[in-house]
Amino acid sequence: MLSAVQRRFLDSRRVAHLATADAAAVPHVVPVCFAVEGASLYVTIDAKPKRGDPRALRRLRNLEARPVASLVADRYDDDWTRLAWVMVRGPVDILDSGAEHDRAQASLRARYPQYREMAIDALPVIALRIAVARGWGALASEGEG
Repeated sequence: MLSAVQRRFLDSRRVAHLATADAAAVPHVVPVCFAVEGASLYVTIDAKPKRGDPRALRRLRNLEARPVASLVADRYDDDWTRLAWVMVRGPVDILDSGAEHDRAQASLRARYPQYREMAIDALPVIALRIAVARGWGALASEGEG
């Protein structure tokens, strides 16, 4: 599970990269906004323009075929003593409604003001159940903005 320092590092990151794979194990990586609550990490499908049904997004199709994912949040700095990353992986549930779905959306709205104006209530949420957490580098660096 996440250590306290890994959790603080994730909380300090605004974007991460979600990796999924299709039934043939072809990888797909996309940048995402996220929120961590307990042992789960949440990513919503947002209301930005998408072509057609949100369920047709490759990340959701991949998760239907292989319900596992990895996510990496990192910090790059030209001062390489400040480099750091946290990777989490685990099984995934796609939440379409219900109490956990609604809590996840509320957590994401609290973390990202842009979501407060988006109609995301009826959109799916990816719930990554953190089974493995790894970190590297200067996770506890001070002065991070």
